[in-house]
Amino acid sequence: MPLETPSWWYSKRGSLAKIMPGLLAPVAALYGRTAASRLTQEPAYRSRLPVICIGNFTSGGGGKTPTAIAVAKLLKSMGKTPAFLTRGYGGNAKDVVAVAEHDASEVGDEPLLLAAIAPTFVSADRAAGAKAIEQTDADVIVMDDGFQNPGLAKDLSLIVADGASGLGNGRVIPAGPLRAPLAAQMPHATRSWSSARARRATRSPSVSTRPVSRSCARRSRPIATRVGSACCRRIGFAGIARPSKFFATLKSSGARLVASHGFGDHHRFTEKEARRLLDEAEAKKAMLVTTEKDWARLSDEDDDEEDSALAELKKRSRPFPIAITFEDEEAVKALLRDALGSAPPNGDR
Repeated sequence: MPLETPSWWYSKRGSLAKIMPGLLAPVAALYGRTAASRLTQEPAYRSRLPVICIGNFTSGGGGKTPTAIAVAKLLKSMGKTPAFLTRGYGGNAKDVVAVAEHDASEVGDEPLLLAAIAPTFVSADRAAGAKAIEQTDADVIVMDDGFQNPGLAKDLSLIVADGASGLGNGRVIPAGPLRAPLAAQMPHATRSWSSARARRATRSPSVSTRPVSRSCARRSRPIATRVGSACCRRIGFAGIARPSKFFATLKSSGARLVASHGFGDHHRFTEKEARRLLDEAEAKKAMLVTTEKDWARLSDEDDDEEDSALAELKKRSRPFPIAITFEDEEAVKALLRDALGSAPPNGDR
């Protein structure tokens, strides 16, 4: 089961932050060489459709999915018909799947959020997924993750950075959060995007070698008003890469957080865990709040059984939506127009 991102990746304090990076350096060096080598490979396939990749330099949740959604909405406003391509992490789909009446156990949680915005295809083989999209009415592919994957050529690669945590300790997995040495990744990035609080990322000399723009996260007002109101007690729970970030967001929104429970990334909640959360909410007279991804993942957990604790948790918890807006929307549109114009008209490799 995936574990929460190590906190020492993003800290200089504590014994683990001082010991672990050095201890894991030999493994990180091997991992880094392999990852860097993949980045130099020629793409296995170039789609006849423009491919916009939303990726990040680091492992863990940096806001790729909300950014992919924001980009797709911009493309729609420009008269385009986007389709999403994603790996579907956490799902068990083996072949290319066009997301329809699927649940998270089949396609993962993120595709369920994407499919609410535009047609979404899940495929570990990015080239096969792109070929499937080419058979639809879509005229542009928005790829959620896959920046380091050489399977599909990208016409535009937008890199999302967490403004609060930046690049962490700057080390490669498992000694740090980088998916490959930064110097190997930078030449393949078209533009880096950071959140409005990205002070560390925007001042980093290594990141500043590429243009860094800011985006900002906003809560969807109707639900956030109920979830964030200080008049009601909240219990937060999340199975994402960094649950602590979600809990901090809840607090900053004004929520009165009386308890918080973090689980591993893409965690599959059990009946016992669901019952424990429900009992705590009852005892503390608090509302249960989780991420949109976690809430979507609950939808396939024994929903047909009315007495299921998981089904009850789905009904009694509230998702906390996060949306991304760009500081300079026109600049983003200009990047997209350039990418749309650079794609080959006939799909030749």
